[in-house]
Amino acid sequence: MSKYKIINKSIHNLFTSTTFQPRCVFTFVLIMNSKYKRNQQFNNRQLFFSYLAQTSDAPIALEMKKAEGIYITDINDKKYIDGISGFSVNNIGHSHPDVVKAVQEQAASYMHLIVYGEFIQSPQVAYAKLITDQLPDSLNCVYFTNSGTEATEGAMKLAKRATNRNKIISFKNAYHGSTQGSLSIMGDEYWRNAFRPLLPGIYHEEYNNYKAVAQIDEETACIIMEVVQAEAGIIPANKEWLQAIRNKCTETGTLLVFDEIQSGFGRTGSLWAFEQYNIIPDVLLLGKALGGGMPLGAFIASHTLMNKLTDNPVLGHITTFGGHPVSCAAGKAGLEVLLKNNYLSKVKDHEKILVERIQHPSIKAKRHCGLWMAIEFDSFETNQQVAKRCIENGLITDWFLFAPHCLRIAPPLTITTEELVILCQIVIESIEAKD
Repeated sequence: MSKYKIINKSIHNLFTSTTFQPRCVFTFVLIMNSKYKRNQQFNNRQLFFSYLAQTSDAPIALEMKKAEGIYITDINDKKYIDGISGFSVNNIGHSHPDVVKAVQEQAASYMHLIVYGEFIQSPQVAYAKLITDQLPDSLNCVYFTNSGTEATEGAMKLAKRATNRNKIISFKNAYHGSTQGSLSIMGDEYWRNAFRPLLPGIYHEEYNNYKAVAQIDEETACIIMEVVQAEAGIIPANKEWLQAIRNKCTETGTLLVFDEIQSGFGRTGSLWAFEQYNIIPDVLLLGKALGGGMPLGAFIASHTLMNKLTDNPVLGHITTFGGHPVSCAAGKAGLEVLLKNNYLSKVKDHEKILVERIQHPSIKAKRHCGLWMAIEFDSFETNQQVAKRCIENGLITDWFLFAPHCLRIAPPLTITTEELVILCQIVIESIEAKD
């Protein structure tokens, strides 16, 4: 029975009652409407826990109805600042009108047509051209996937196919996705152990440690790494160390794969974090903000490398929905918004605001790179209290996989100075009220 039928029937019963008083009707309708909303909220929450697979025993479990700009609004009309950009997906904020328009127009033209790579689809072609225009000449061929972890999987296969080697080096406290290949190179045994056996030939090294350079040899297919380790709590690579890795890869014929799934699209203050190091990878992994809010990933290399996947065997890498035309249209619109509005020029100034305004004796350390910060506390429990209080105070934030005692701050790059100051105030108020 619909909401309106319930209310109308109740009103009819009220009117026909012998104790009917007209002045009560309006109040009664409001009460019934409020009761219906509470029941609907309860039902959706119950359905969430009953029918959706849960990834933890303590999801945030807020029910949202709208997202626009830097704000998300729940079903009770409470607005929250999205302080983590949907985990760096919404770098230009939520529901940007240019992206929404692109999605609507493309959906009206066509959506899925055929398995990836068979038809010429203008959204894929146009977006690949726009992306490669922003990259060094050697990164000129794009393979679109559905997500970041699929981009990782594709790059691992490409490295093995191109080098005829199977040794892969990655780093402790690194996250590249959670499918089995990506999980194999994930840098934490806690997350890997339950799913063994995983891929052989994987070597996990210490980040920013020169012992990793010594491990690169003529048997190494690739070294996969983040330019800024994200889930370790925002740890940038040392420039000299990264240069030494690049030199050793070139010397041994090892592919250097940079994972910029989180750091890409302006998060660190340049479009790609590797631009700040004057180093060019052989393969680049993208995801998250790549789709402008829609699901999309990519691995990018030279045509020479990527062509290794076209024969022996044919269809060396294949995906049905990768590079979905609606996602590509959304992503292209999102990147155009980022470029034409010059949001990147504000990132470093906003980084200074975060550093200057987030000060408190309870903070043990702060690590930051662009509009991206890890605020370290003495324990996960303390961080959990602060994060919970932030949400109560209207700020969505969270912790890091390999640094659970650190609070994540990564708002949309479109945030204004005034809004960023409010974000900082909420963080400080939440720290002070944590007890």
